[in-house]
Amino acid sequence: MKILVTGAAGFIGSHLCKKLLDLDHDVFGIDNLNNYYDVSFKLLRLDRLNSSRFSFNEIDISDNEKLLPYISNIKPNLIINLAAQAGVRYSLENPKAYFDSNIVGFGNILESARINNVKKIIYASSSSVYGNSKEIPFCETLKGLSPISLYAASKFSNELIAKSYSYNFGISLIGLRFFTVYGEYGRPDMAYYSFTEKIKNDEQITIYNKGKMSRDMTFIDDIIDGINRSIIYINDNENIDNEIFNLGNNNPVSVWDLVNYISNFLNKDVNYTYMDLNTEVDITYANIEKAKEYLGWIPKTTFEDGMNKFLSWHSRKKQ
Repeated sequence: MKILVTGAAGFIGSHLCKKLLDLDHDVFGIDNLNNYYDVSFKLLRLDRLNSSRFSFNEIDISDNEKLLPYISNIKPNLIINLAAQAGVRYSLENPKAYFDSNIVGFGNILESARINNVKKIIYASSSSVYGNSKEIPFCETLKGLSPISLYAASKFSNELIAKSYSYNFGISLIGLRFFTVYGEYGRPDMAYYSFTEKIKNDEQITIYNKGKMSRDMTFIDDIIDGINRSIIYINDNENIDNEIFNLGNNNPVSVWDLVNYISNFLNKDVNYTYMDLNTEVDITYANIEKAKEYLGWIPKTTFEDGMNKFLSWHSRKKQ
């Protein structure tokens, strides 16, 4: 199967490409290799994808003059769109990046698919679309969603636009609401990673909103399994009308539990300061019954096992 993965140099994208290659798919990866964080880390992820069945091109999905002819040339059977400007807090510094990548770029993906008769798309949404909903755990059928960050709003808009494309052009779409994905080769800007770096180096960490937050941390291997099961589902079913699935661990972890776990693993004291930030939601908590029923997906990695794997990898990685 010919599969195009956008955001192939990203955390989830690179892990997904590796899995797809192991399953003998022909994988076409694109990424804009932006400098949101160290580009060399993205190149390190790409170095792991050493296969004759993998090809990579540096393409920004917001650049339709490059994207459209590329998709026209490779004619994929399936597009998995993971390319996006990530991060909630960064949206306060650079809002334009979110419009360019998450809205214009996603629109370009849909248009390229329509023009080239690509009928299957899986795309990344986010748990952040739930905002500060009080109905927990979060269920896909929850009404009246009110995202509070620009990042979350851009992801929710993706779902609405995808629904329209599915209805009007007969494209089968699956949107996956990821819940705080973590693990080896993860994003350095995420809390679990930056806390680890700073605690290890005896640097001060910043605790937002006095640590009164919890996140449904989901290990990367479980997320990749969920995406792979989505591929099977979209191949086995015709005319999927933008089906939405939560992929979460169904077990929120508090900020302080995360900090203490890292501290104990590293045998280091924690030096911290507080900061208030109104773009951070209080809790993310996935209801995963739909993913269980439709995809046969159940996360297998506990928080403790996942963090042990990440922390062991982090202690071995080159600085």
